[in-house]
Amino acid sequence: MSAYWISVYKEIVDEGKVAAYAQLAGPALRAGGGRFLARGLPAQTFEAGEETRTVLIEFPSVEAAQAAHDSAAYQEALAALDGGAIRDLRIVEGV
Repeated sequence: MSAYWISVYKEIVDEGKVAAYAQLAGPALRAGGGRFLARGLPAQTFEAGEETRTVLIEFPSVEAAQAAHDSAAYQEALAALDGGAIRDLRIVEGV
């Protein structure tokens, strides 16, 4: 069953670090089976909506998403991020 990696950027602290992270994270997550479905600021918000950068990535399974997160390549991306953003990152199983 598919799984979705949802990352919401609550605060960008250092754009340079976010850019360095993105350069490494994209290839690492695609190599782990991820397919980027959405990335950017919301087109519209409702209720308690926030104007926060959001990334949505589809993986073949929760296990694949977890393995991509734990991979050496993605851990290198996280090291590059090094506090450059405050994020809410979660993996949600598809229905």
